[in-house]
Amino acid sequence: MKVGLLVGRESSFPEEFIKYVNSSNLGIEAEMVKVGGYKADELSKYSVIIDRISHEVPFYRSYLKAAALSGTAIINNPFWWSADDKFFGTALLERLGIAIPKTVLLPQRGYIDAITGESLRNLEFPLDWKAIVEYTGMPAIMKPFDGGGWKNVYKLDSLEELIYYYDRTGTICMMLQEFINFDRYVRCYTIGRKNVRIMPYDPSKPYLQGQYFLDKDYLDPKLEKRIIDDCIKLNEALGYDMNTAEFAIRDGIPYAIDFTNPAPDADLHSVGPENFKWMIEAMAELCASYAKGKHQANRDLKWSSFLNPKLVAAK
Repeated sequence: MKVGLLVGRESSFPEEFIKYVNSSNLGIEAEMVKVGGYKADELSKYSVIIDRISHEVPFYRSYLKAAALSGTAIINNPFWWSADDKFFGTALLERLGIAIPKTVLLPQRGYIDAITGESLRNLEFPLDWKAIVEYTGMPAIMKPFDGGGWKNVYKLDSLEELIYYYDRTGTICMMLQEFINFDRYVRCYTIGRKNVRIMPYDPSKPYLQGQYFLDKDYLDPKLEKRIIDDCIKLNEALGYDMNTAEFAIRDGIPYAIDFTNPAPDADLHSVGPENFKWMIEAMAELCASYAKGKHQANRDLKWSSFLNPKLVAAK
């Protein structure tokens, strides 16, 4: 039973994962995926594929969807990942009873040439910027509704700053979010929707310069349990088997800030040896579980009921 890794520029996670799996007694073997022109009737040779790059490479994304037709378990589900966005997730978490910052989805500032005024007749114009800012408060964070990696993120202290930077966002759809002035901050890995690791995290530090740190007394047991429960609840609702969620803690309340990261940071030099070891082992156990059929992947997809059981069992 083979596990394939589809990765980008990272090196430590795929190298160490393959080494760990292939030297373990989990009953699976791991390797890097190699794919070229992929035929519509081609069968995937993998029981499981871990996807960490298809959000940037459309060819990979379509390949993974086709591989799922062979019964391959994809981590994470490429169908849902294609449809998800951070604003929807924020609205969903609010309905799940998880604390979130006050958040507003903003219309795009610019559009492609084919979009004319007639195309936007349903759009309120001008926006009621005063009401929007009264709702979120200031300071606030403006960021893409479906982005990641801290790209095009602005911390704003006034309505004037908001309009200034909004006017420069072009065709990117943005959302405005209340800034949580936190006293503690954590990033939480969840693997298999149940296995949670809380990592104290300092977002003010540059990447690879001590963002993650170890502190066993960072959270009291009650707060720790709430964050773990929130992680499990949101990943069950979103359907992610590999994800990180960030919580800004203010006055004892953990606010979910960023929680749709299906290809999260997994670099040894960033997360540190202890966190890295946990990730490798937890992901290997999950892959073995999927490969051996102990848990059913693609369970939320209606067409999955049409897959040939013999084809899936043959892996």
